[in-house]
Amino acid sequence: MQQPLEKIKVIDLSRVYAAPAGSMILGDLGAEVIRIEHPNGLDSMRDWGPFINGQSTYYLCANRNKRSITLDLKTTEGKEQLKNLIKEADVLLENFKTGDMKRMGLHYKELKKINPRLIHCAVTGFGQTGPLAHEPGFDPVIQAMSGLMDVTGHPEGEPTKVGVPIADILTSLYVVIGVLAALRMRDITGEGQFIDLSLLDVQISSLANVASAYINCGFISKRLGNLHNNVAPYQIFNCLDGPLMICAGTNDQFRKLCKLLGHDEWAEDERFLTNALRKEHESILSEMISEITKTKTRDEWITLLRDYKIPCGKVHTISEALEQPQVKARNLIGELEHPQYGTYKFIKNPLQFSGLNIQYKLAPPLLGEHSNEFFQQSLNTQQ
Repeated sequence: MQQPLEKIKVIDLSRVYAAPAGSMILGDLGAEVIRIEHPNGLDSMRDWGPFINGQSTYYLCANRNKRSITLDLKTTEGKEQLKNLIKEADVLLENFKTGDMKRMGLHYKELKKINPRLIHCAVTGFGQTGPLAHEPGFDPVIQAMSGLMDVTGHPEGEPTKVGVPIADILTSLYVVIGVLAALRMRDITGEGQFIDLSLLDVQISSLANVASAYINCGFISKRLGNLHNNVAPYQIFNCLDGPLMICAGTNDQFRKLCKLLGHDEWAEDERFLTNALRKEHESILSEMISEITKTKTRDEWITLLRDYKIPCGKVHTISEALEQPQVKARNLIGELEHPQYGTYKFIKNPLQFSGLNIQYKLAPPLLGEHSNEFFQQSLNTQQ
């Protein structure tokens, strides 16, 4: 089946997670992704365990559907080989520190001379401008500086980072969005362009309602643990066998919850008539609900809550999350075979199309796995 990004060639100079995960998605959609690494292998993600058959499971989660070749960009030969690749490329993706590409003579202004249709996406911690432009960016630092950690965690606890590298993950999505938009614009203008993508910019833009509340009203959100900044009841309640998330986000849902709990009168209580009032009296309301939820198991409550169309869900461990029937029904876990390190499992791309099957052709490559093959092809082409 034809893929949407067939014949799009991506040269990927990036390391670690944010940019490589972006190029992986482009590869899932059919692009030819050529991953270029230093011959000594400088991507630290290859060194982060745990390991399966000698391969980092961290590296595996961001590098399928790519080929790997090695080039030393500090040498004239390496730079020339890269430029030859760029002549035929559609996209260059890199996450060098601001200024490094210019020092190597590989700045966009130079590269577009040899390929005016090139789309150059540069991912950095803080962008190409501003007082921190030349500083390195790491996901936990970005979570801290963006304010995300200050609104994550329990009120009595310390600021807390999200349990996955969320700034990197969100940035990988913007890599894809930016590249697709630039490709569409190139269809119109015939020209490529430079994309300046910053982890801090991405995380600031992802503060959503928290940022909107501040810039419009001066309202500063606080750490609330599993409570919601703006809605109540919208939190975890303990049951006989563990925690359950219940989200009664509308007045109608709250009335249904009151009926289910056997307390229709709560819906008429002046303290709880509106969401704003429920939020104001949240601690009292939460205690009242908790006294009832702890009398049944989570499965018992889920059956009842779903009958009343009230959103709810168990707080799963990672193993429970990946083994739950819904995940299995969606067929989200796939397998790929590599001739050297065998079979490994991966989480599939979540996009499901009516007229497209995403293809998983290539397992994450070994360092320089395709160098000989690739340069032999280039040599044959030149002859």
